[in-house]
Amino acid sequence: MPYWRLSGFYFFYFASLGALAPYWGLYLKSLGFTATAIGTMMAVIMATKIVSPNIWGWVADHTGKRMAIVRLGGLLSVISFAGVFVHQDYWWLLLVMMVFSFFWNATLPQFEATTFNHLGDQTHRYSSVRLWGSIGFIVAVWLIGQQLEGSKISYLPMILMGLFISIWASSLVVPEEAAGHLKLTHEPLRAVLKRPEVVGLLAVCFLIQMGHGPYYTFYSIYMQDHGYSLSFIGFLWALGVLSEVFIFMRMHKLVPRFGLKRLLVASLLIAASRWIIIALFPMSVPLIVLAQVFHAASFGIYHAVAIQLIHNYFVGQHQGKGQALYSSVSFGAGGAIGSLYAGYTWESLGTTSTFIIAAVVSLLAAFIAYKKIPA
Repeated sequence: MPYWRLSGFYFFYFASLGALAPYWGLYLKSLGFTATAIGTMMAVIMATKIVSPNIWGWVADHTGKRMAIVRLGGLLSVISFAGVFVHQDYWWLLLVMMVFSFFWNATLPQFEATTFNHLGDQTHRYSSVRLWGSIGFIVAVWLIGQQLEGSKISYLPMILMGLFISIWASSLVVPEEAAGHLKLTHEPLRAVLKRPEVVGLLAVCFLIQMGHGPYYTFYSIYMQDHGYSLSFIGFLWALGVLSEVFIFMRMHKLVPRFGLKRLLVASLLIAASRWIIIALFPMSVPLIVLAQVFHAASFGIYHAVAIQLIHNYFVGQHQGKGQALYSSVSFGAGGAIGSLYAGYTWESLGTTSTFIIAAVVSLLAAFIAYKKIPA
């Protein structure tokens, strides 16, 4: 297994996410956009995941050229993102981010399928590769929080461009044969999608990412409005992902001990607790720090379990489509609806209510997981 070449892609991909998710909203705010406009623009970035991964997943499963798709998506995302340097009006930026994210979101699901094919029967080692993505996120979010205080946030597009170029460059060193040979399967995709455990898992994935919508869109703005500095906000983001790295390193021991279902339900209950803490105690530094440590469960455990279940349910020629469906339903549809509702409720119902809604949604996900996912 080309461990470092696979890990390098994860490092730069999630480093770009570490620059985009925490700070793009602040950048848009510095341009004078309203909360509704920011929420809509962030929702568009996520909404392209509903369509993009499925289109490219279908192509990958029928051609077997996963890395060719990853490289093409990486290159076109660089070219399209360059549009942010042309104009800064709302409709232009909305169009640029829509085109950019269509290609950017095409790469990760196919790379995930490549990684799992490389792991073979050692799927428990996935976390040891994926943790480098978390490390990349931490490095980016920490350094940017330190450097872009105040008016320096205007440098963010240039930093993102450098990271997107690095994603494309890192994809060039992963050989096409790393994608592996597809195993034939005789079960139609529609039959897989009708299975109760698959329906339940996809519903859980949608809801948990919907619950994360306010966090990914407005957390930095929320913390800044409560008097926290950008460097401390960067520390909070980094702490959350550092907790995620720790849990990724322990998942190979946690899964055999507790099982996938128990870990999934527990992660969703902890997610609900996290949003309640953020909603009710934004001025309590110890509790806010604790809420960020809970990221180990609300994303780390959840993602490690969900992606393994997707790999178990979608086999053979359905692997690429399964990973694409996971991405589109959760980070795409769920994330888009979460960002969109947060953009409207942030000003109409208030910040506290916005995060309470996220907690309720997470509890609903826990109930579905308990009822539908086999032990």
